[in-house]
Amino acid sequence: MKTAFAWATALLALHLHANNWPQFRGPGAQGHANAKLPVDISATSDHLTWKAPVPGSGWSSPVIVDGKIYLTSAIEQGEGLSLNAICLSADNGKLLWNTPIFAIATTPRMHRKNSHASPTAIVDGQRVYVHFGHLGTAALSLDGKVAWKNDTIKYPPVHGNGGTPALVDNKLIFSCDGARDPFVIALNTKDGSQAWKVNRSIDAKRKFSFSTPLPLQTTTGTQVLLPGSDMIGAYNPANGKEIWRATYNGYSVVPRPVVGHGMVFFSTGFDRAKAMAVQLGGKGDVTETHVKWILPKGAPHTPSMVLTGNELFMVSDGGIASCVDAKSGEVHWSERLGGGCSASPILANGKLYQVNEAGTVYVLEAGKEFKLLSKKSLGERSLASPAAAHGSLYIRTAGHLWRFE
Repeated sequence: MKTAFAWATALLALHLHANNWPQFRGPGAQGHANAKLPVDISATSDHLTWKAPVPGSGWSSPVIVDGKIYLTSAIEQGEGLSLNAICLSADNGKLLWNTPIFAIATTPRMHRKNSHASPTAIVDGQRVYVHFGHLGTAALSLDGKVAWKNDTIKYPPVHGNGGTPALVDNKLIFSCDGARDPFVIALNTKDGSQAWKVNRSIDAKRKFSFSTPLPLQTTTGTQVLLPGSDMIGAYNPANGKEIWRATYNGYSVVPRPVVGHGMVFFSTGFDRAKAMAVQLGGKGDVTETHVKWILPKGAPHTPSMVLTGNELFMVSDGGIASCVDAKSGEVHWSERLGGGCSASPILANGKLYQVNEAGTVYVLEAGKEFKLLSKKSLGERSLASPAAAHGSLYIRTAGHLWRFE
């Protein structure tokens, strides 16, 4: 079955310049950058335009719209934290505004690969939406004034917050996959009120996950694809009704899925991650009928994948990069880059850019043969996924934001 589809999230690009990076993984939510970026990415590179300090800490990725960069950060405040939205100038990295959103009296415990500000902001041209998981969600004007905030959505988190919402039809849709009673919820972008809430349909033994939804426009209407523990589900954004699901064994699922060739590609999470391809267009439980292939080795627990043409690229948390035939699951190559990886790779001008947790940047040729073009260090820890906008690459490290052009 051939399914015609386009990105629902790409509707953002109709109102924003095509070279902006308005959400996690870019304008099409798939890690593709409309940019020609330099290959030499290092602390001493001639292509380094500026390096700016970022207040507080966090692993949310930068989003860049019309010359402004938006981040979230957790800033120490006595024994607690202030969860903030931050805006910097893309021209020089200067701090333009820093708005407190939520105050946390005591600092919650956090997984070593997480932060209190991990979900990435979303910009729709009029507002900035920021999310801190179980700690709350908010909308701000582009000059940093809070329009609304909602901290009433409660669930028992495991390892803190992680997944970013998706913006679909004037709704922010995200998972609340905590220690028990996991659910998917939608908030109205106008005022932050709840639009709908649906429980996950699978009673997984370990229920917590952190994946970011992927909106998809199909011939039969918009769907929102959202992996979780033991299942990936497709949801109707109007009411949250589950359209189809495919099941597997896995929990703590993080990567955002990618689509192409009438299929969705994703990872199954812990304990042993597998890459899966499921044909789109089903109804109900499609596990027996629509699973096209499963790859038991090399799948990521944290980084999202990148699809270009027939080639599906993935990088495991252990730093092993692989190129897979998207239609068959056949592995073209699998090579160790080195170091742990949490950031998702991005594709620009036929090249893959991957940052490992030590701040080493790998540039690979996006082809059926392995070719490493560059391996250089920024000298600072990094778990945030890079972003690219208007011909520049932006990388967030432990204390700074970097721009390469």
